[in-house]
Amino acid sequence: DQSDTPPIAIPCIADGDTGYGNAINVKRTVFGYARAGMAGMMIEDQVAPKRCGHVAGKSVVPFTEAVKRVQAACDARNEYEALFGKGTGPLILARTDSLATDGFEDAIQRCVAFREAGCDMTFLEAPQSVDQMEEYCQRVTGPKLANMLEYGSTPILPPAELQKMGYTMAAYPLTLLSASIKAMQESLELIKEGKPTFDKILSFSETKDVVGFTKYAKEEGRYEC
Repeated sequence: DQSDTPPIAIPCIADGDTGYGNAINVKRTVFGYARAGMAGMMIEDQVAPKRCGHVAGKSVVPFTEAVKRVQAACDARNEYEALFGKGTGPLILARTDSLATDGFEDAIQRCVAFREAGCDMTFLEAPQSVDQMEEYCQRVTGPKLANMLEYGSTPILPPAELQKMGYTMAAYPLTLLSASIKAMQESLELIKEGKPTFDKILSFSETKDVVGFTKYAKEEGRYEC
């Protein structure tokens, strides 16, 4: 990393997936991400190998196992802080995908249990209506994550509306990837048709700025003979 920004300037939440094994593996995963400087880690209740939360074929572990998985992550956070100081452990974001498999009420109960186990934030994946989103915010305490996946199962709401509803954070997991794919497809179509692509791209100087060429050339100039 050659940027001028310190590595810890922008907090980052890592995807701890299912924890990569049993409860002990979950704890090891938390410690690993904490040592890497992550500000938080998401842990979820899907069966490994997991799937995207908005596709078919998901399955989740039983209720008790899910709670124990989250408890292990929270214990690891606390143990890390006991070693390195208060506030050094990563935020634990506990996710459930059980709405699609076991229904909305089960998903709510899991989120409640995750909070009781000590998680810092919950994430009820793929609510299917504004009513479900509102009920989740009303019945589950603490910070909450909204997953804004365009064309997915959940209504897309403006950040201000999500905040008013009770959400703390919003994720846009595929927006930039999807926008990039669309821009590439449109650019390729223009090339195929023999048309200019100027409206789809940055100027060459802007591109050099973004990828670091401009800064590199300036630094290189300091050492020219």
